[in-house]
Amino acid sequence: MFIDEAHIQVISGKGGDGMVHFRREKYIPYGGPDGGDGGRGGDVILEVKATLNTLAAFQHRHNFKAKDGAKGGGKDQTGRSGQDLVIYVPPGTVVYEEESGAVLADLVTPGEQLVICKGGRGGRGNTRFATSRNQAPRVAERGEPAQERFLRMELKLLADVGIVGVPNAGKSTLLAAVSNAQPKIAAYPFTTLEPNLGVAVLDEETSLVLADIPGLIEGAHAGIGLGDAFLRHIQRTRVLIHLLDGLAEDPLLDYAQINSELALFDPALGEKPQLVVLNKIDLPEVQARWPAIEAQLKRRGAGKTAVVQSEKPMAISALARTNLRELLYQAAQLLAEAPAPMPVEAMPVYKLESDPREFQISRENGGWRVSGAAIERAAAMTYWEYDQSIHRFQRILETLGIDAALRKAGVREGDMVKIGEYELEWRE
Repeated sequence: MFIDEAHIQVISGKGGDGMVHFRREKYIPYGGPDGGDGGRGGDVILEVKATLNTLAAFQHRHNFKAKDGAKGGGKDQTGRSGQDLVIYVPPGTVVYEEESGAVLADLVTPGEQLVICKGGRGGRGNTRFATSRNQAPRVAERGEPAQERFLRMELKLLADVGIVGVPNAGKSTLLAAVSNAQPKIAAYPFTTLEPNLGVAVLDEETSLVLADIPGLIEGAHAGIGLGDAFLRHIQRTRVLIHLLDGLAEDPLLDYAQINSELALFDPALGEKPQLVVLNKIDLPEVQARWPAIEAQLKRRGAGKTAVVQSEKPMAISALARTNLRELLYQAAQLLAEAPAPMPVEAMPVYKLESDPREFQISRENGGWRVSGAAIERAAAMTYWEYDQSIHRFQRILETLGIDAALRKAGVREGDMVKIGEYELEWRE
């Protein structure tokens, strides 16, 4: 099944907890601290895999989590790092932030990687807190919390040439005739329900990747018919073969309508180089009307753009394989003259850089809520069962100015103060 859009949740691994531990060996009464650091949490990585051509792997699985780091041990042993989670995606995958819609990456090249969620840092063991004044510290850090993200992924097929036209114009027949593709072919509209890719080999040095796009009708850019779901796949192509049905009531009207739909969906599509081709020239009635259609197409400047002057309109028969080799060579020539493909650029998101030490204080359910990246991270990494760890957290409150800000806001003895997922009772 061809799936070209997916919504997933990704969570990195939490850092492993540091350890409070003291060296205990015979004949060494003052062993000192030897608690090791926690291991690093695993990253979540998106990687392009050349053999994939759909996002079907994400149709039933939407949640992905990397492994957590292991906790530190005695004898200064560092915990094992969590295993990274590699999620494979097909070439042409554009990754968006679900909430903001910002483009995070355009993954095109096989083997290309993107670290989408960084694993948490391992917490420090009590060895790291030993000083000349505190040679037996009962303080350590828990591992840094995991990162979480909600993503939307969109696949835009990578093809040199896109074949567009109204339903039943013969696009799938043409693709099957010139390439190794085996699309479904039948004598009724909308036989093609998903894009098909095929490779046409012209000679030892020249080959083309072609995409057959499901039939477009009036209003496709607004979601009518099937076109809206697949128009994005034309965006990456560099040349279009605009296939006209020789038996249609008005091929010239179809030509104008398809060009209008392309431009309405994306103005850049209207500027792509085109080869305008009339199909079914093997039929006598089509042969009879071709001279008049050709003259009208030339008069309208069919295929010409501001960038490339396309070849003149031509007639083919996909079924009888008439003029197909000439069509492919013209497409290859047009491709050589066409502008180089432009990658999807990350959407610029303009925002003031926030200081992670900043915080906000608000009233919540009769108590107080302190919000801020640095203080919430510090709370999550605090060992609340050790007095020295609590004293260290109190010093962080004072350093960040939260202690004074709470007093100024009116906090009283016994009030509950929430920081992240923790509830603390205020004591003077």
